Amino acid sequence: MTRHGSRLRTALTVLIAWGALVAPGLAGSPAAAGTSAAPRYGPVMRVASGVTYREFSVAGSQGTARGHLLTVDLRDRRVSLDLLHPGAVGARAPLSRLADARGAVGGVNGDFFNISETQHPGVEPTFAAVGPAVAAGRVWKAAVPDGQRFGPALPPGTTTEDVLGMGADRRVRLGRLALRGTVTTRLGRLRLRGLNQYALPVGGVGAFTPAWGSVSRVRAVCGTDTDRAAPCSTDTHEVTVLRGRVARTAGAPGSGPVARDTVVLVGREAGAQALRALRIGDRIGVRYGLATGAPVPYRFAVGGFPVLRNGVPLDGLDDRTAAIRSAAGADAAGRLVQLLALDGTVEHRPGLTIAELARLMRVLGSENAINLDGGGSSTLALREPGASGVTVRNHPSGGVERLIPEGIGVFALG
Repeated sequence: MTRHGSRLRTALTVLIAWGALVAPGLAGSPAAAGTSAAPRYGPVMRVASGVTYREFSVAGSQGTARGHLLTVDLRDRRVSLDLLHPGAVGARAPLSRLADARGAVGGVNGDFFNISETQHPGVEPTFAAVGPAVAAGRVWKAAVPDGQRFGPALPPGTTTEDVLGMGADRRVRLGRLALRGTVTTRLGRLRLRGLNQYALPVGGVGAFTPAWGSVSRVRAVCGTDTDRAAPCSTDTHEVTVLRGRVARTAGAPGSGPVARDTVVLVGREAGAQALRALRIGDRIGVRYGLATGAPVPYRFAVGGFPVLRNGVPLDGLDDRTAAIRSAAGADAAGRLVQLLALDGTVEHRPGLTIAELARLMRVLGSENAINLDGGGSSTLALREPGASGVTVRNHPSGGVERLIPEGIGVFALG
């Protein structure tokens, strides 16, 4: 638990319960994974100690797909993973720039994100990711309500809180990170329903920290828990808490950077009513964390929806709509990680269905895997030995790198 500021009393506690994993099965066996043909692989390139790259092609239902694969061996202590981001939750940049800024040897794009606000004219888009994120062991953001997400339909039994991450034990597994937080006031305690996210639950109160950046917070009160395009709420209130006391109040969410030792609370409907009762100078305690119930801290986590669990594709995966896709997965031990992006050139643009992606990840060696943002966001980059920076290895379907809010970075010492 980490204190955010000397008197703000903001706890940053990240907990995850690692799910039980089955023993390794027939990884690499097309018949076992349900595919009709094995991938055809190109030569292996050693990127760094414990990191390799290769291209491959595989037959899909709508044509041949070309893929790009980074394999990361976490048994090598010189290798690690972490979240790539541009320094603010609501900002974005090309994957190659994010990787070079952190000195990563490779990476792939991350979660789906709030790419536009055409449904809310005049509202500034935030470009924040859908799901939770942990960077360098610290809470970065929480998940928006399921009905506010961007991307393909969630498989049954999954939520926006699902993640793939690496724990302090250097093992990568699926998990689920739920926000747990409170706002303590002279009138009692309020449940915290949001953290650095572009959409708050109806009736909720959300917290925005300096990690949010300077983008407007208005989008957080737009839509509903079941309809992303619903109108923005007109019943809102904002409270700025500086070093544990109410410093300012406003009738609507604002914009601009959140200062150090400051948390901005935004409420809508019932949450707004509770915040209106606060007065300048009131003492406020804000505590939050992401938890699943077991005291194993995440060092890194990224959102995305599971497609493969314990070597078995999830029920209800779309087997009709093919697209360019990205994915991340790990073997049963959580030590061998696969990062994948498909090629977006014209001849390969049909891509794969999500069901085909799940089977492919199994063939490539994953026991557990998530689907990441796809289409024009699908990007995989690496730094060749001796090079000063990374190069993009796949061809993004838009012709150029898309600006993204986060990615998965691979770091190596040798």
